[in-house]
Amino acid sequence: MTSAQDASKATAPLHAAIAGEALIDLIHRPDGSYLPCPGGALYNLCRALARQGVGTQYLNPLSRDRFGRELAAQLVVDGVHLAQPDPVQQVTSLAVVNLDKHGHPDYAFYRDGVADRAVSAQGLGAACAALPTLQVVCTGALALDARDAATYLPWLAAQRAAGHCVVVDANLRPSVMPDLAAYRSTVHAALAHAHIIKASDEDLEHLAVPGADALACAQHLLAANPQAHLLALTLGAEGAWLLHRNGTQCYANEAQPLQVIDTVGAGDSFLAGLLAHLLRQAHVAVGVRFAQFVAALTADACQQALRHALASASLCVMKQGCVPPGWEAASEWSRLHPAAQDPA
Repeated sequence: MTSAQDASKATAPLHAAIAGEALIDLIHRPDGSYLPCPGGALYNLCRALARQGVGTQYLNPLSRDRFGRELAAQLVVDGVHLAQPDPVQQVTSLAVVNLDKHGHPDYAFYRDGVADRAVSAQGLGAACAALPTLQVVCTGALALDARDAATYLPWLAAQRAAGHCVVVDANLRPSVMPDLAAYRSTVHAALAHAHIIKASDEDLEHLAVPGADALACAQHLLAANPQAHLLALTLGAEGAWLLHRNGTQCYANEAQPLQVIDTVGAGDSFLAGLLAHLLRQAHVAVGVRFAQFVAALTADACQQALRHALASASLCVMKQGCVPPGWEAASEWSRLHPAAQDPA
């Protein structure tokens, strides 16, 4: 990355504020050792958004331990602003990651008494109120733990009331939640505040959303959340759908198979690509809040944004770990590799 690019990221208006987990992925290697890598869905989203040129702030605190310092350093390198630059005493969250033969990760989390959970609804709200150019707030994944509902649900409600576009990435991790029913209820409560929902086919299964297939489940989920304008459904190697409240349904998948190294961070890169593309489109709509812009999206705008999101995920899965692409790389991939727009 050039010094000019670093400077432009440092001065970019802060349009996005992200709240949720930042942790270290301990990735199991064939020799039995573990490779520590910065991770966490919302942490990855911060990095991916900043790399796509979106001014982004991470709202949660980070630890003063070695892992916390590494997490903070990586965010700074990628151009993410820290709402709480002073480290805290609590330790860094850990996730032990085992990859199957297809590169799909399986997680075990260690999250008691950790730094990224040392937050309050009031603190998150105050940090957002200090950002005059804020357009988008996002959370999801481990932040939707029922034990943290008193933090994130009031914050989401307040951000929607303040006119910000609320984005919720369901990204369920049911294997590490002690009370699955309470977890599912909290996720549904968070989705009820969202203007934009992202969910995978696996998320819809864990949420027990009715429907004959993943698309039908996604249609049901969008209908069940009348405040939502847009729902992104990811299907892994089978591509993705973008559903709009106005009835628009767009599909995209890579026309040729990818050389997948692993899928760590693919969904986070997808969501970042989607939001980055929509935010760039919204810049031409002077005087319109981003949530209003999303509510009025055309079918063509949805298809373009979906293609950029898919390209962002595709570039991520072809590298080891979470390495989100920049705007130019994702745009170039999209241009050179036209997507299939008709599901087989």
